[in-house]
Amino acid sequence: MAKIDYFVGEALIGEAPNLAHLDVIIGSKDGPVGLSFANAIGAPSIGHGGLLACIRPNLLPKPYTLIIPKVTVANMEDANKIFGPAQAAVAKAVADAVEEGIIPMNKLDEWFIIISVFIHPDATDYRRIYQYNYGATKLAIQRALKSYPPIEKIFYDKDRAKHPVAGMRIPRLFRPPYVQVALDAPDLEKQIKVIKELPKSDRIILEVGTPFVKKYGMDAIRKIREVAIDKFIVADLKTLDVGKLEVDFSFDATADAVVCSGLASSSSIDKFLLEAHRLGIYGFVDTMEVADPIAKMKSLKQVPDVVILHRAIDVEQTAGSQSPDASQRTRWGLVPKIKEAFADQKLVSGRDRVLVAVAGGIEPESAKYALDMGADILIVGRFIASARDVKNAMRRLLNIIPGYSDINLKRVHEEDDDSSITKSTWD
Repeated sequence: MAKIDYFVGEALIGEAPNLAHLDVIIGSKDGPVGLSFANAIGAPSIGHGGLLACIRPNLLPKPYTLIIPKVTVANMEDANKIFGPAQAAVAKAVADAVEEGIIPMNKLDEWFIIISVFIHPDATDYRRIYQYNYGATKLAIQRALKSYPPIEKIFYDKDRAKHPVAGMRIPRLFRPPYVQVALDAPDLEKQIKVIKELPKSDRIILEVGTPFVKKYGMDAIRKIREVAIDKFIVADLKTLDVGKLEVDFSFDATADAVVCSGLASSSSIDKFLLEAHRLGIYGFVDTMEVADPIAKMKSLKQVPDVVILHRAIDVEQTAGSQSPDASQRTRWGLVPKIKEAFADQKLVSGRDRVLVAVAGGIEPESAKYALDMGADILIVGRFIASARDVKNAMRRLLNIIPGYSDINLKRVHEEDDDSSITKSTWD
């Protein structure tokens, strides 16, 4: 049986309202693309009837190409844009793709091409409609035949990119280590002031601390979100029971992560994590006062996103002046052991599935030790939140973290068709 070819590509070029956005399918005439091609011509739908790309009347490019309007053609003005600059642009692009060797000559009579074309109802500039659709068609065909993008680029960009239409970027923890600022004091005005004084950095996480949540409820999260729209916000619930409800409340209040107590039963933690994962947010497990964090983690059926090795504030206040002190060294010595416990849970990209956070008396010296042990998140409270100079205090910690400490300009979406991304450059 002959091999059936099937390729998929996409491209967006230009700016609204004259932009071009195309979805392309290329494939064998005797395969699903050929069947779809025939059905679209033989049974057109109202307002979305297909038209053959033509360079001029009576001259079709090869492979034969069918254009399907994405936006309903409601009147002759809409029809003229599809049957005019868009049709001509797609046809010319296909012909040029053949001449330039993008489409193999031996496939001209074996393949069909189907292109879904978006023409904005408010588009009026025929020259730009032509230019953008011409460029987008060639780019989409080239991408399809190269099986673009490579999986490495998808892994690299998926947590960095901001969708232009969605208009927002949901933060993810894709490049540790991070500094998590614990906003514990139940004083909304004070905490907002702290947030506004923080430097702009991708490496900062905000935690709505337990006392803060207890005083203001879910409004604490909403209020923080108003002044930190793009920040990763953790709701430190320290949930012990009925976790599903508390996860739902926090999710509705726009939290990106929720924290349960490791002292809860394994079944309660599993339900908590399951609900967090169902909603697409992170589930943290805080092992404060858990005698054996490794055993506790191994008892779970669900995989936590972050395990916190935490020393309580009350314990911290009785510790010695040495930094890191014996208690910190003992607790944070578990960081590599936690990672080892989840070594078989690594993501396909090679990144850790489970991150490890440390908390309790973090300042520059102890932070260095925690990072040396492999900590992914430094949870810092009073050193930053109670500092006279919040920005400087945060800078002292950010400067310890390897890599960039400000906004990563590479996260701004620029479509360069860069296929050079490899595992070694993901971070």
